[in-house]
Amino acid sequence: MSGISTSTSVGAAPTEGAGAADEGAAAGFGAGEPGRDTGTIRLGDRTRGEATDDTTRYAPEWLQLRESVDASARSSELLDPLRIRLANLPRRANGFVIHDLGCGTGSMGRWLAPRLDGPQHWVLHDRDPYLLHFAAVGSPRSAADGSRVTVETQRGDVGRLTADALAGASLVTASALLDVLNADEIEALAAACAGAGCPALLTLSVVGRVELTPAHPLDAEIADAFNDHQRRGDLLGPEAISTACDAFSRHGATVRVHPSAWHLGPDESALTAEWLRGWVGAAVEQRPELAERAETYLRERLAACAAGELTAVVHHSDLLALARPAGGV
Repeated sequence: MSGISTSTSVGAAPTEGAGAADEGAAAGFGAGEPGRDTGTIRLGDRTRGEATDDTTRYAPEWLQLRESVDASARSSELLDPLRIRLANLPRRANGFVIHDLGCGTGSMGRWLAPRLDGPQHWVLHDRDPYLLHFAAVGSPRSAADGSRVTVETQRGDVGRLTADALAGASLVTASALLDVLNADEIEALAAACAGAGCPALLTLSVVGRVELTPAHPLDAEIADAFNDHQRRGDLLGPEAISTACDAFSRHGATVRVHPSAWHLGPDESALTAEWLRGWVGAAVEQRPELAERAETYLRERLAACAAGELTAVVHHSDLLALARPAGGV
């Protein structure tokens, strides 16, 4: 059972209506605590359970803010081996079928579809129907060679993904999703991809390293507290990439990993400021004893950001898992 409750098919739509980006934080495959204000992004907030109309929503404005930085960060080095694998798959009448898990507002499709040749049909998965609407409206219309791109949306939970749900899939994608999963969910994802014989391109997973310039004495303590917040409960946080590599490898996939860091300078000051608020806020939530010092720290960091004097490198990794094709093809 795939955990999908609704499905809507739409034709390719103009990109002008979306203006928003994808992010596992927006994925809704786990999202913030019920009733929590999400006007300011709270990194790492997730809930469990069924999707309902009360599912916490992540502001499309935040996703829009980060889309261009995400696009620049994703590893283009993983695209050539992916293209080779896709070129060797049996051709289908409707082209490649690509499942985007935790699609948010669909920036993964906007980034990847125009980089692949051939007709494509994207199946956009998320728990939040509000974000699925943005993803459908903002989907790309054509592939790299001008072939048609179509989409459908499916509301559901990645934790219950199975090989049956991926039957006929050419590729599984996700952005900033792995680090908000637990070990069982990553195992299920790897098993589903292996069972369906389809590759997976999983981008922008946090790895627990941040570099801020100029440095500040509290940087390391805030980073450690944030990383612990990412690991709360049974979530993997910075360990997700290594766990996923092991899981896909156990299921016979060839795995490649490439760095995909955000590089934030004066031109990205709005994103840096919003990221800082969420980063520090999660750290304080994890370690309330930091609150007083963190308040001063954040004020100083935001002032430096506004003055164009702060740069940040937020490290992520992208993973490409090339499963053995189903049926030995």
